[in-house]
Amino acid sequence: MTLASNGKAAIIRTERGLTIVGTRITLYDVMDFLKAQYPPKLIRDKFNLTDEQINAALSYLKTNRTQVEAEYQDVLQTREEIRHYWEERNREHFARIATMPHKPGQEVLWAKLEEQKAKRASKSP
Repeated sequence: MTLASNGKAAIIRTERGLTIVGTRITLYDVMDFLKAQYPPKLIRDKFNLTDEQINAALSYLKTNRTQVEAEYQDVLQTREEIRHYWEERNREHFARIATMPHKPGQEVLWAKLEEQKAKRASKSP
């Protein structure tokens, strides 16, 4: 781990990436909200950070914009690969479950579920 600030609220590199000291919050988490146009004060409150911590994060991002942006793109790519993996895995799992017979005595529950699905489908464009 390396310290990236000389104050109490610093940025360190951990196995998770660039992280705000004393938290599990990465700069990539902060960047997600910045890119969604959240103001720093709201981000601070969302993650329960101190003013020093959010200021250290924003300062580090500003100073190291190019490097952090490149790492952020890698993080986004990895997230997308993980999401795709789990969607595929769950698709197969749910398809197997759908072919299994329902437990006896739950016919009324399944009828209600199908009715609600039909209502939802009719409301969708």
